[in-house]
Amino acid sequence: MPAPAPPPCKRLGPQCRSLKVTLRVSSNLGTPTSGDEEATWLLGHTERITFGPLWLHEDDLFCRATIHVPCKHLQIDEQGHRCAAWGFRGEVPDQPREPQRRQLGGDRFRIVRAGTMETQTLPQPALSPRRLAVLSQNPCATARCQTSDHKIGAACCRDLQVEIMCDKGWTLQELLVRSRKSPYLCKVTREREDSIEAEMISACGYLGEDNVACTLHGRKRETGQSAKPGLCHRWPHPTEAEVLHTGCVFAKK
Repeated sequence: MPAPAPPPCKRLGPQCRSLKVTLRVSSNLGTPTSGDEEATWLLGHTERITFGPLWLHEDDLFCRATIHVPCKHLQIDEQGHRCAAWGFRGEVPDQPREPQRRQLGGDRFRIVRAGTMETQTLPQPALSPRRLAVLSQNPCATARCQTSDHKIGAACCRDLQVEIMCDKGWTLQELLVRSRKSPYLCKVTREREDSIEAEMISACGYLGEDNVACTLHGRKRETGQSAKPGLCHRWPHPTEAEVLHTGCVFAKK
């Protein structure tokens, strides 16, 4: 497939550093809370995404967001900033970001409930004295898995797939998305008329101090449901036809 054309920009600007988008968080929701786990997971990936307000439209949940991945055509040299596609020169200042903390200390976390980000207390469950020690160990603790930027460890918690609302006629928006710097945003595909999908590297804010263990693991919401979705506490099965990261401890030898 040929490389996409560069966006038809007229000058350097904020689009060189980041991109404002609308994300589809969940779809086909049966109740106002049925997308809470998935939304908590997505809005946890704050390393390169700043999340704005959530809202429900029909049975889909959406979120305003800013993707902090620069354009691949942006170059920096001794003369300042330059667009490699069009030759523009100038200054593109860094955009300050307010930290979006998901761990507030102790048992306090920011999670999604009924389509709204809230602060909740989620006690750590007591460990059963009958549980085998081997079952409490994290098999990923020493795994040499890596994301496509070659960073080692917790690859499953540092990359994700996002659905960006982008009608098929929104040519400029689609070109801006497709021009982001790889591998931090890449593999852009269109499966629907109103949106495109992409893979991103943006670490989860619920990772613990070791950058591997999940601080939400085992914690329950006030309803008794898990604080995080099933995909976060189901180990990959080696017989399943799923793509695993390089060095994944569950990959076939």
